[in-house]
Amino acid sequence: MRVKTGIVRHRKHKKILEQAKGFWMTRHKRFKVAKEAVMHSGQYAYEGRRIRRRDMRQIWIVRLNAALASYNLKYSVFIAKLKEVKVELNRKMLADISVTDPATFKSIINTLFPTK
Repeated sequence: MRVKTGIVRHRKHKKILEQAKGFWMTRHKRFKVAKEAVMHSGQYAYEGRRIRRRDMRQIWIVRLNAALASYNLKYSVFIAKLKEVKVELNRKMLADISVTDPATFKSIINTLFPTK
């Protein structure tokens, strides 16, 4: 007696076609094309998660640089001073403080650079 793959294959195909829902043309209708599209979309999603982190870091640096411009400071000098004094605030927190609470940001700058 042979075993047929009807139910198993149907489930696998259904799973892939469900993931391809919303894709264009045959990419959401035909299994072979849909499988290829789903594999590619997974790869793009994986890369996108890494690119998002890179982009966010760039945004934080730009925000910090803009906030420091009003104090006539450069970003590189500010970060070097933070590392020298061993302040372990990351760029995300510093950028957030500079936007939401300028008074606190000014106090951080005054502790690092007393003459400013």
